[in-house]
Amino acid sequence: MVAAPARSRGDALSHAWSRAGFALTAVGWGANQFAPMVLLYRERMGVSASAAEAIFGLYAAGLVPGLLVAGPLSDRVGRRPVVTFAVLLSMVSGVVLMLGSHGLAWLSTGRVLMGVASGAAFSAGSAWVKELSLAGTGAAAGAGAAAGGQAAGSGGSAASAGARRASIAMTVGFGLGPLVAGLLAQWGPAAFETPYGPQLALATVALWLLSQTPETVTRWHSGVLRGGLLRLRGFSDRRFVGVVLPMAPWVFGAATIAMVYVPGLAAGHVKGISLAFAGTAAAVTALSGVLVQPYARKVAAAGEQDRARPRLLMLGLALVTVGCLADAGVAALDALGAWQAVLALAVAVVMGFGYGVLLVFGLAEVQRLAPPEDLAGMTAVFQAFTYLGFGAPYLLSALKNVAAPSVLLLGVVGLGVLTVAVTLRNARATAT
Repeated sequence: MVAAPARSRGDALSHAWSRAGFALTAVGWGANQFAPMVLLYRERMGVSASAAEAIFGLYAAGLVPGLLVAGPLSDRVGRRPVVTFAVLLSMVSGVVLMLGSHGLAWLSTGRVLMGVASGAAFSAGSAWVKELSLAGTGAAAGAGAAAGGQAAGSGGSAASAGARRASIAMTVGFGLGPLVAGLLAQWGPAAFETPYGPQLALATVALWLLSQTPETVTRWHSGVLRGGLLRLRGFSDRRFVGVVLPMAPWVFGAATIAMVYVPGLAAGHVKGISLAFAGTAAAVTALSGVLVQPYARKVAAAGEQDRARPRLLMLGLALVTVGCLADAGVAALDALGAWQAVLALAVAVVMGFGYGVLLVFGLAEVQRLAPPEDLAGMTAVFQAFTYLGFGAPYLLSALKNVAAPSVLLLGVVGLGVLTVAVTLRNARATAT
C-alpha cells in the first residue's frame, strides 16, 4: 500500500520534462515561423531580398547574448523564471511582428526580441528538460524499489534522453512553425497577422504548463552573477578552436540557405503557392535535420576512437558541401520553371541532413572536451557560433550584383572544401 504514492510521484516526475519541452516547441515555432514570411514581405511590401534576409538574420543578434546570459542566470534564479520570461517575450515578439506591415522597424524589433527569447529558452529550457529527465528516472527507480522492482534506467541514459528530448522539442517547433505560417500566409485571412496567431496560442498553453512544472534549481549560487555571466569558455582548447568552431557556422548556414535563400530564388516559378512552398522548404530542412540525428549518433559512437579522422565531421561537411553544389545547379536551372522548386525541396533534405549531422558532432565534441564546470559555457559558445550561419542568406543576397546566385553558391562550395581541409588538419594535430 505504501508503494502507490511513491509510484504516483514517480509517474508525475517522469512526464514533467514534457511541460518544459512544450515551452521549447512553442519558442522554436516562433523562432522559425518567420522563414516563409520573408517572401510575403518581398512580394506584397516590396522589401528587397537583402533587406528581408537581413531582418531574418537579426534573430541571431538577440539570440547570441540570450544564449550566453540566460543559462548562467538560470543557475542563479532557477529554470522556471527564465523560461517563463522567454515564453512571454516570444509572445511580445509575435505581437510586434504582427505590426510588420507598418514598417521594417517593427519587423527588425520583433526578430531581435524573438532571438533573445529563443536564446533564453534554448539554454535554460534544454538544461531544465535534461534535469527533469534525470529526476523522473530517479523517482521511477525509487518507486520501483519501493514496489520490489528493478531501477529503471541509469543516470547516463537519462541525461542522453534528456538532451535528445530537448533537441526534438525544439526541432518540432522549427519544422511545424514555418509550415503552418506559410499555409496561413498563403490561404488564410489577414496574411500579415494570422500566421503569428498559432504561436501565441501555443505560448499561452506553455505558460500554464510551466506553472505546474517542478523547479530543478533549489540551491542558488550567489557567485554566478559576479563571475559566470558572459564568461566565454573553451578558447584555450586547441581542438575546440581548431575543429569545432570552424565548422559551427555551417550548422545553420546550411539550414538557412535551404530554408530562405534558395526558396527565394525558385519562388517566382510557383507564384500561386510561393508562401506555402517557402514554408514547406523550411519544414523539410528542419525535420530532415532531426530525422538524421539517431543515425549520426551511431556514426559518432562507431568512430569514437578515431580523433584524427572524425567520421561525423567529414560526413556533415560533405553533405552541406554537396548540397551547396546541388543548390548552385538548381539556381542555374531557371529555365526548368516549377521543377526548379521541386529540386530545391529535394536538396533541402540533403542540407537538412548535413545540418543535423554537424549539430550532433559539435555537441558530442563539446561534451567530450569540456570539464564539468565549463560544459554549459562551452556549449553556449558553440551554439553562438552555429547561429552566425543565420547571416548566410543576407550575405548571398547582398552580393547579388557581384555574381549570379549559382556562382555565389559555388563560392560557398569552395568555403566548404576549405573548411574540410582546415578542420581535418587540425583534427589530426589535436587527436587525443
